[in-house]
Amino acid sequence: MPSSAGAVAAVALLLVLLARGAEPIGLWLPPPSGGGGGGGLGAGAGRYLTQEERWMNQPLDHFSPTDHRQFKQRYYEFLDYYRAPKGPVFLYICGESSCNGIPNSYLSVMAKKFGAALVSPEHRYYGKSSPFESLTTENLRFLSSKQALFDLAAFRQYYQETLNAKYNRSGADSSWFVFGGSYAGALSAWFRLKFPHLTCGSLASSGVVLSVYNFTDFDKQIGESAGPECKAALQETTRLVDGQLQSGHNSVKQLFGASMLENDGDFLFLLADAAAIAFQYGNPDTVCSPLVEAKKNGTDLVETFARYVKEYYIGTFGASVASYDQQYLKNTTPTPAESAYRLWWYQVCSEVAYFQVAPTNDSVRSAKIDTRYHLDLCRNVFGEGVYPDVFMTNLYYGGTRIAGMSYVF
Repeated sequence: MPSSAGAVAAVALLLVLLARGAEPIGLWLPPPSGGGGGGGLGAGAGRYLTQEERWMNQPLDHFSPTDHRQFKQRYYEFLDYYRAPKGPVFLYICGESSCNGIPNSYLSVMAKKFGAALVSPEHRYYGKSSPFESLTTENLRFLSSKQALFDLAAFRQYYQETLNAKYNRSGADSSWFVFGGSYAGALSAWFRLKFPHLTCGSLASSGVVLSVYNFTDFDKQIGESAGPECKAALQETTRLVDGQLQSGHNSVKQLFGASMLENDGDFLFLLADAAAIAFQYGNPDTVCSPLVEAKKNGTDLVETFARYVKEYYIGTFGASVASYDQQYLKNTTPTPAESAYRLWWYQVCSEVAYFQVAPTNDSVRSAKIDTRYHLDLCRNVFGEGVYPDVFMTNLYYGGTRIAGMSYVF
């Protein structure tokens, strides 16, 4: 490892430990707008170091010797702190959303400290980096973590040459350090694993390196984070909603502003995400305080939770009710801003799974959100034969037994 890389890793480790309180507790949920995806790594809302778009030509299929098609991949660079010619390059991996710039996060502090160049490529298919106008299942076959890693490798080589030309250097090779959070954190670790010669280290913040078929621990963590009182209130709310749906009282969907969700599973998934988001993004009181108070006072829990969902999850957070509708997910020509939902579900259904199913006992979410719901969604949205082979994904990357060195998780 180059001499500066050890210092970079040490500072990165300190910062990630200090930031743990703000980290997502589980798998990232798609936000309404992107700034890199994957939790943001401490980015201030709406604040970017740069939003100036740059472009490179990227092979569509890195594994075919006969398919030479290319697509335009968007990326960003920030060189204000770069100490040429020997400064390192920090590669911030944009994850599963539109990438609208380089966030003004703790990375800017580190870049200034180490004189680093900051670069950030957009994940293939997301945002403006889509190879196809129509996102049919056939056209989505090139969307995978494996293709994305080779995109990063090709980008790394392309940008190194661009940097050398900019500073009139020949054959120079900078020290590269990769950063990412959640799914992008997994990409960061996997990039270090598969291309150790192209990077000196990886920060994989909350990196989901282990593909899990039935991800029951997600719901268990929500219950643990909620605490006994809030967990009990959430569970009672779930039972009440389940009971109303079972009795044919679909008016409960109208109460939540979700009448369009004809599939009960889609509606219940919306409610599960709405509850989880408060804990995943560090705002538990937004859901717990009103529910616990309502339970103590004998106030209607379902109405109280519906108010939270409409005012906070849909209103403040900006969640899209339509994105939970399987008919919506079947749309093959969404706008770049809306495409992330279909794209991420394809990755879930074809490769990584992370099915956020209800545990057998003591679950917060409805028991109707089970494996069958997820598999039915995958088949309904993408067609027969699309399902995640998590065994092969973990075999390829190593899961939690990932090999190598110079990782910070």
